Amino acid sequence: MPGLLRGVARTAVVAGTATAVSNRVSRRQQGRWAQQEAQQQYQYQEQQAPPPPPAAPADDMTSKIDQLKQLGDLKAQGVLTEAEFEAQKARILG
Repeated sequence: MPGLLRGVARTAVVAGTATAVSNRVSRRQQGRWAQQEAQQQYQYQEQQAPPPPPAAPADDMTSKIDQLKQLGDLKAQGVLTEAEFEAQKARILG
C-alpha cells in the first residue's frame, strides 16, 4: 500500500505542477498578444489620422498685430520705455 500511495501522490504533484506551468505560459502568451494588438491598433490609428491643418498665415499676422497694439498701449501709458517697446516689437516681428 505505501508504494501505491507514493505513486498516486507523485502523480498528483506532477499533474499540479504541469497545470500551473501551462496556466502561466497561457497568461504570458495572452499578454504578448494583447500588447501586439494594442501596438497594431496604435499604428492603424496613426495611419488613419488626418494630418494637422497648417497654421494660417493670416491668423498669425492678426495675432502679431494685436500684440503690437497692446505694446503701443503700454508705451502710451508709460509702462514701457522706448527701448523696451522696440525690443518687444523686434521680438514679435522676429
